[in-house]
Amino acid sequence: MSDLNQCTITGRLGADVEIRRTQDGKPIANLRVASAETWRDRNSGERKEKTEWFNVVIFSEGLCKVAEQYLKKGSHVLLQGKIATRKWQDQSGNDRYSTELVLQGFDAKLIMLDGPSGEGKQQRRESEPQSGHDHQDGTNGGSYMRDLNDDIPFSCEWR
Repeated sequence: MSDLNQCTITGRLGADVEIRRTQDGKPIANLRVASAETWRDRNSGERKEKTEWFNVVIFSEGLCKVAEQYLKKGSHVLLQGKIATRKWQDQSGNDRYSTELVLQGFDAKLIMLDGPSGEGKQQRRESEPQSGHDHQDGTNGGSYMRDLNDDIPFSCEWR
């Protein structure tokens, strides 16, 4: 049995996507993603929050294009890739190490969890006109088809 290096995170971008290009013009996207968890303290009942920050590097050309065009600070995303640690030297010549989530190859995923302008699914549905075809569970039956007809895909997955 082989080992598996695969990591999936969801979170929000802490800054706009930074695009660099290699000497032959291929894009490389850098993201900073915050993934937060919240809970209530058992003793005080106070709401607590802990945020982890992830450095993400995208080498896949198709995913770089999606990130550059549609993602911005605050975008909610699901990312799947491999964890990699690279060694580099700072200005003083000291060795430094960075651990990153790397999206590269056929198994890399980038899924936009909110709309193209940054609004969440619930906000988006509330702003849609009602079709008059309500299901027993109270959901609007026509909203799925309207999502499919958007100019920009609601979620995007490249393989």
